[in-house]
Amino acid sequence: MSAVYKDDQEDWLTVCLKYLLFVFNFLFWLGGAAVLGVGVWTLIEKSDYLSLLASSTFAVSAYILILAGSLVVLTGFLGCCAVIREQKSCLSTYFFLLLLIFLIELVAGVLAYVYYQRLSEELKQHLSHTMTENYAQPEKDAITLAVDRLQQDFKCCGSNNSHDWTVSAYMLSKESEGRVVPDSCCKTMTPFCGKRDHPSNIYKVEGGCITKLEKFLADHLLVIGAVGIGVACLQLAGALLTACFIYLLYKEEEEDFNTL
Repeated sequence: MSAVYKDDQEDWLTVCLKYLLFVFNFLFWLGGAAVLGVGVWTLIEKSDYLSLLASSTFAVSAYILILAGSLVVLTGFLGCCAVIREQKSCLSTYFFLLLLIFLIELVAGVLAYVYYQRLSEELKQHLSHTMTENYAQPEKDAITLAVDRLQQDFKCCGSNNSHDWTVSAYMLSKESEGRVVPDSCCKTMTPFCGKRDHPSNIYKVEGGCITKLEKFLADHLLVIGAVGIGVACLQLAGALLTACFIYLLYKEEEEDFNTL
């Protein structure tokens, strides 16, 4: 009687784990879609600003999330097929893929957190030099467009303030045509509006563009880190459920063999 009860109990556990894995796969797909979406959104929406950063850590974190999100979508299908068929080889592959994705997303989350810690220092050291030395210079079109969009989007002028432009290579050259700031500093952007730097004409923001860009990037790095680490924890839970399901399948197979 006790042996029969034990078999029924193990069958019940197997069924419960099977349905739990189905629920997990649904959450897994949602998490994968979130990871993929955040990665793509980061690169598309923020791509203009990437040329203003000294390191590629911000972009690398986004690319890692895109890779992980794509793997999640593909792995989710494998997981469903493996659970339905109860194939131990497919379940083992699914288990190791979950661990791999867990590590990838953990790396993305850690990278985002580390970069978040040194973002302020990097911007202070690099952005001012980039804006004053590379703006409107030959073969620096990407930086010029990025700076113009930065100043218009965030309603700022100069890395720290509008006076930063007075020592820039562009303003000291003939190409400036009498401008004291780029036209993108103007509240209403028109050709040659940068010839007048009165507060009524240009943006005068305390802390300049550095403060604005730092807050913007910091907020998005927190999103990348939170999504990466959050979904990584979900993967780890799924890996544990899969390991338990594989163990029960092996145990059932062994008991069936012993009864023969």
